[in-house]
Amino acid sequence: MPDGKSVSSQKVGLALGSGSARGWAHIGVIRALADAGIEVSYVAGTSIGALVGAGFALDKTDVLEDFARHLDWKQIVSFLDVTFPRSGLIDGEKVTDFFRSHMRKMKIEELPLPYCAVATDLATGNEVVLCKGDLVEAIRASISIPGIFTPVKLNNAFLVDGGLVNPVPVSAARNLGADYVIAVDLSHDLVDKGRPSASATKDSSPKGEVDKSQLAKWGINQDLADKINQLSSPALSHVRRWLLREPTPNIFEVLTASINIMESQITAIKLKTDPPDLLIQPKLGHLRFMEFHKADEAIAEGYRATMRQLKQSRKGAAKGELPS
Repeated sequence: MPDGKSVSSQKVGLALGSGSARGWAHIGVIRALADAGIEVSYVAGTSIGALVGAGFALDKTDVLEDFARHLDWKQIVSFLDVTFPRSGLIDGEKVTDFFRSHMRKMKIEELPLPYCAVATDLATGNEVVLCKGDLVEAIRASISIPGIFTPVKLNNAFLVDGGLVNPVPVSAARNLGADYVIAVDLSHDLVDKGRPSASATKDSSPKGEVDKSQLAKWGINQDLADKINQLSSPALSHVRRWLLREPTPNIFEVLTASINIMESQITAIKLKTDPPDLLIQPKLGHLRFMEFHKADEAIAEGYRATMRQLKQSRKGAAKGELPS
């Protein structure tokens, strides 16, 4: 296990996995590694891991952490530009504009730390590792969750979330040049905790508006429902009925639960075929897809899980079970 004494002999790579709101845990992981004296030489990220990884590569983790800890529901909803019935529920332009307001226009190859973001080619299904080109476009492509964010057209291809093919990008970190890869898996305890359930509550509102207690179950608040209610067309009246009132899993529950199942399965396979040297698995399966306002909890658990795993790995190293 690399530490402050031996890190110079091994180039450490950090593979930050996908996980929507749980991704703030990556900040805690980064803090713990720094406190343990571990120097990271490369960083690869998928989805939210690409965002946090970019902040780390820019040496802007402090700025990102401050933003995450002060994020509230009003700000979250302000980023959501609902675009029915396009190729995603959310256009993502507001997210892109926000990134650009906090990052000067920069190419990935200009970053102080070697970095890459993982996306998926929607046409071929191939993994696309973005190590060159516009940084914000790479992040935006990597976070484009299918069905929720519209795809990003980049280099004549439509790109979506890298979690479809490589949720924890160990291979990408190795390809950057890492000798020792520390990976963060945020999906290991999702299934069973993020399960959609049919609602037994019938809609009692003549306008079909959503009760906040129902929305809280899947991490969306009343402000987003209001945006959806403002849209009008015969087709959208059916969408609202599906999304807000039917006593069955709604569209967000189906999408997010499906993504959780898919990423859990793919991650398990990937970690077996290409295992990292150190695996960190914060216990955050109870956090919902859109609960980005719970950064304090996610960061704290990322820090705890990292310190816990470092302690265990160093005990193993003392017994000759892990490289030093």
